[in-house]
Amino acid sequence: MSSSADAAAPVLPTSDSPAADAPTQPGDAAASTPAPAERLGYTLWAVLRRDPQNPYAPELDDVPQLDAVVDALAGLGVTVRGFYDVSALRADADIMIWLHGEVPETVQSAYRQLLRTDVLGGLLPTWNAMGMHRDAEFSRNHSPAFMRGKAPETWLTVYPFVRSYEWYLLPEAERRQMLADHGKQGSEHRAVLTNTVASFSLGDYEWILALEAPELVQLVDLMRDLRYTEARRHVREEIPFYTGRRIPTTDIIEVLS
Repeated sequence: MSSSADAAAPVLPTSDSPAADAPTQPGDAAASTPAPAERLGYTLWAVLRRDPQNPYAPELDDVPQLDAVVDALAGLGVTVRGFYDVSALRADADIMIWLHGEVPETVQSAYRQLLRTDVLGGLLPTWNAMGMHRDAEFSRNHSPAFMRGKAPETWLTVYPFVRSYEWYLLPEAERRQMLADHGKQGSEHRAVLTNTVASFSLGDYEWILALEAPELVQLVDLMRDLRYTEARRHVREEIPFYTGRRIPTTDIIEVLS
């Protein structure tokens, strides 16, 4: 489900592309031009929680160190798209980090560097997921928002997605029709930015989806509307959900206090 806020009708990937089996992308433009050159993108979401056995409270004086690491990572080709307050929505989560880059080992290294800072160093990992996007597999409008230069929105929900065992064996025409119906169902939610990346062999999932919106209610409404489609019969797994609000680094101190 990748979309842009100003797009028109959904465009389905071609049948010979791995994108043909991805969750549909409501709101994508009806006509688009394939990317001229292949560009790989790797992205990582990391959910962290406080350690009840080792309580600690970072201070505002610790924030410049974290900011300096974020700036240094940008120089290495890794972008921190945001830090998110995911506290209270789940009992096992306080802060979520979203970062991306073109080299997977550099993204891994960036994650470790962030966890070495005084602000984040006392937290425990709850859930991590890495995904990959290859530009040449999609039209440009099917690219994740983070790879199209879209500014991050205020609210984010991230979740994994696994198709049913039968899905990949269904006739192509049947799958296409279900994907088209699924895309139409979500096409009215144009304010939602969508980021769909493949996660085959990178973890326990097939796809990772990250939806961004100005308001939390927009994410709730989109996810609810997408339940009313035939493609829902071919979902094997789509949990856990981690949802939160994008915050400046200074606000991390209050979340962890």
